[in-house]
Amino acid sequence: MSEDIAELTTSLAVRALDASRELATMDTQAKNAILQSIATGLEASSAALLSENRKDLDAGRENGLSDAMLDRLALTPERIAGMTEGVRQVIALPDPVGEEMERSTRPNGLEIRKVRTPMGVIGIIYESRPNVTIDCAVLCLKSGNVSILRGGKEAFHSNKALSEIIRHALEENGVNPDASTLIPTTDRKALEHLLRLDDYVHCIIPRGGEGLIRFVAENSRIPVIKHYKGVCNLYVDSEADLELARKITINAKCQRPGVCNAIENLFVHQGAATDFLPSATDSLRKEGVELRVDDRTRTALQGATGSNGLKDATEADYHEEFHDLVLAVKVVDSLEDAIEQVNRYGSGHSDAIVTKDEDHAKRFMEAVDSSSVYWNASTRFTDGFEFGLGAEIGISTDRLHARGPMGLRELCTYKYHVLGTGQVRE
Repeated sequence: MSEDIAELTTSLAVRALDASRELATMDTQAKNAILQSIATGLEASSAALLSENRKDLDAGRENGLSDAMLDRLALTPERIAGMTEGVRQVIALPDPVGEEMERSTRPNGLEIRKVRTPMGVIGIIYESRPNVTIDCAVLCLKSGNVSILRGGKEAFHSNKALSEIIRHALEENGVNPDASTLIPTTDRKALEHLLRLDDYVHCIIPRGGEGLIRFVAENSRIPVIKHYKGVCNLYVDSEADLELARKITINAKCQRPGVCNAIENLFVHQGAATDFLPSATDSLRKEGVELRVDDRTRTALQGATGSNGLKDATEADYHEEFHDLVLAVKVVDSLEDAIEQVNRYGSGHSDAIVTKDEDHAKRFMEAVDSSSVYWNASTRFTDGFEFGLGAEIGISTDRLHARGPMGLRELCTYKYHVLGTGQVRE
């Protein structure tokens, strides 16, 4: 490993730890002032951000990135405005730091208070989407945490420009700019070294593809909250409203196929297959979706519009996060079969059932082991804003320390405040 890379990364982490002590005790008004400066900076720097983003997009096209991945990478005036609005929404959210979670009084008179407190220094490792730089930094700042950001090489110029806006906002408000730092290199050795710095960094949150997250989980000395791949599933029940199911399918797959809450698998009850699949397939093909199907799906689609060009699904297809206009389809025997398929192939992110039968819906929602389970709605709603949490740091598919969209509260740990009047232990 290059000594220069190791020295650079260690220096960033040491300075981040120093900055965390100031930020942890900062009051809400001061933190909100920083966020307001970030929002103002985004508005003022829109043209410069678009210029830097074009460098990343041009490089991405030269390197053969798919249209869906380029969409994840792209900034537009509308997306910058959305980022700015997202910052202002976080300003409006309650500050979780210092919130009293529980209180009790012991028989000896000790008063025990469980209080939310920042984690400290959080390393966030992510790919492609530059808006993640703002989302993560802002949520960390509001929750009293310092962030060390390591974005993907695809978005390096965009991330660097966004990080400069954040650092300027910190300096403008008299705060240590090391409270949010972007690792200024795409060298993978910097990531490898960061994962060893457990004396300075308290938590690692990886967001990205399966390979990145496995690498981080297997190589980190620091606790990891995994934001694993989004193999999301939709099940169309025998008792489904088929037009509703068609609309949900199109939205969940086609609105933004490159994001983690888009569906990758469609399971259809055998009793609904013949009536549902022809119309759904026709709509999906009109949206440019490539369908990978099992034999029973192919049989149900014989002679239907849009049935030409179907591909045979492999076992691996049902495990795949395509990040593109590709959908794996399978006909299932029963509700229980659907549940088994979803739990086998899904990544524990978001799954949905379309049905008019409340008992079927309850059974599905109880038995499917995912962070978010839907009844008659698109999986595309698994999102911090849509859940009323504001921007999220990501969607945790872990069971510890948080699950689902991670907002401000999920970025906190807690401590106990113990108030006494001179008690000593006998």
